[in-house]
Amino acid sequence: MALLERVSTLVRANLNDLVDKAEDPEKLIKQLILDMENQLLQVKTQVAISIADQHVLEGKLKENGENEKQWLRRAELAVDKKDDALARSAIERSMSYKGMTESFRQQVEDQKTQVENLKTALLKLQQKLAEAQAKSDMLIAQHRRSRALGKAVDAGMTIGDQSKAAAFDRMKSKVRHTEAAAQAKSELAADNVEDRFAALEKQDEIDRLLEEIKSKRKAG
Repeated sequence: MALLERVSTLVRANLNDLVDKAEDPEKLIKQLILDMENQLLQVKTQVAISIADQHVLEGKLKENGENEKQWLRRAELAVDKKDDALARSAIERSMSYKGMTESFRQQVEDQKTQVENLKTALLKLQQKLAEAQAKSDMLIAQHRRSRALGKAVDAGMTIGDQSKAAAFDRMKSKVRHTEAAAQAKSELAADNVEDRFAALEKQDEIDRLLEEIKSKRKAG
C-alpha cells in the first residue's frame, strides 16, 4: 500500500540528520511536520474505512453461516417428507453457503490484519509527529549554532538506497503478479477433467449427506 510506504518513510526519517543537511532547517522542519499531519489524516481515514469494511465482511460471514444451517434444516424437513430430490437440492444449497462462509471467514481475517497494520502505522506516525514538534525549535537552534561555528554540512539528503530498495520491491511485486496471471490463464486453458471429477465428488458428498440425514431422522 502506497500510503503505508509513505508513512514508513516519514517514520524512519532521522530528524537530526535532515536538519543538519538542509539549507533551510526551519523550512524543512515545518514542511516535514505538515507532511506528517497530512499523512496522519489519511491514515486515520483509511483506518475508519478498513474497520467499516471489516464489519461488513463479518456481517456477510454471519449471514452465510445462518443460511448454511437453514438449508440443512430444510434438507432434514424434506427427508421427513420422503422427498429425496428436494432434500438433495437443499443439501447442495447448504454446501454452497458453506463454501462462501469459509471464503468470508478468510477475508475477515485478512481485513483484521490490515486494520492492525494501519493502527500500528498510525501510532508510529503520531509518535514521530510528536517528536518532530517537540524537537523542532531545539533542532533549528542547534543547526544555527553549528553554522555559526562553521560546522554546517553539505545540503541534500541521500535517499538512493531507499529508492533502489523501493523500486526493487515494486519490481518483485510486479513479477509475482505477472506469474500469478500466467498461472491463472494456464489453469483456465487446461482440460476440464478436474472440473468433471469435482462435480462427481460433489454429487458423492450430496449423496453421503443425504444418507446421513436419513439415518439421523430414522434414529430420531
